[in-house]
Amino acid sequence: MPSRSRTHEALYWYGSLFGVRRGEDKEKDSEMPKLKTKSSAKKRFRLTGSGKVRASSAFKRHGMRKRPQKMKRKARGAMILCDADARIVKSYMPNTK
Repeated sequence: MPSRSRTHEALYWYGSLFGVRRGEDKEKDSEMPKLKTKSSAKKRFRLTGSGKVRASSAFKRHGMRKRPQKMKRKARGAMILCDADARIVKSYMPNTK
């Protein structure tokens, strides 16, 4: 007859084969998984107080010398995304209000 510790080790090993872990609550298995924010979205977008999505203007990284002055003026600051794009971005950031 094997010793008690060997039996315990064998049960622990067989339990790990079938997804049963020692010290794990059964209630924890029924919880919903955490919703994570996409890292790229949190770097590029912010929500305003009224819930609109703010983003910086595109095409401003380099080559500004050859751009028209009107384009450079309009690209200053941040812009508010349209409703269709804002819905997509909000789905990437589930933990924001």
